[in-house]
This record gives sequence, structure tokens and C-alpha cells, in this order.
Amino acid sequence: MFKHILVPVDGSATALQAVREATRMAQAVKARITLMHAIQVYPYAGLGDTFGDGLAVYLNAAHAAANAAIAEARAVIDAGAVACESRIVEGNNVWRAIVDAVPAVGADLIVMGTHGRGMIDRMLLGSVAQRVLANASVPVMVVHGKE
Repeated sequence: MFKHILVPVDGSATALQAVREATRMAQAVKARITLMHAIQVYPYAGLGDTFGDGLAVYLNAAHAAANAAIAEARAVIDAGAVACESRIVEGNNVWRAIVDAVPAVGADLIVMGTHGRGMIDRMLLGSVAQRVLANASVPVMVVHGKE
């Protein structure tokens, strides 16, 4: 049975629902949870004369949002008395950061939320959950949302 669950969070209600599901599962099988938030670093953020300043402002705001998302999720997990650790990673795309975190933390399951995007949004923006499903080396449990 599962011993270590990776739960990516982004601050959304759907991600928080995934945290609740992962917590219930972890309680049932006595697993631990690693929360993660992936910050997407855009290669051209802040281009121009203020490149360093623009990128620094973006990263500071992104880390603040990541810490808030993890704190909210951690409160749910702590209330469930499940062992939990957390990490914030930076990368060029979120799905790759999630997939790469699996061996890094030793996870044997991913539990994540998916946003209820329409067909056009998925075609234009892609789906992080869909890419994780296609590339993960461990099982993935997807919690559907309506955001």
C-alpha cells in the first residue's frame, strides 16, 4: 500500500480538496505526505533594463503565494495528525517539477487537483494534471474541481 503521497498545491479550492482526500487516504494507510508548490519561472520575465528587479519582484510574490498555499494545506493535514513535509521548487514548467519531485522525495502516489477548464482553455493552456498523468512513474489520483 502507499507509504508516501506527493500533493502539489497551488492555493486553489480544488488543490485544497485534493489535500483533504490525500489526508484521508494517508490516515487510512498510515502514509506520510509531502506538499509541494511549483513556481513557474518564465524565461523572459522582466526583460529589459529592469530584468533583475522585475524577476526579483515576480519571484518574491510567487514565493509568498507558495508559502500561503502550503500553510493552508498544512493546516488541513496537521488537523488530521498526518506526518507532513513541504517544499517549494522553481522550474520552467509545473508538470515537470511535479514529476521530478516523485523520485526526489520517494513518493509512491501523487494526489492532485484538476481545474474544470473547458476544451478551449485546455487546448490553449494545456493541463498540468493531464501531463502529470502521462509522465508520472507512480499512480496519480486526480480530484476534479469546478474552478
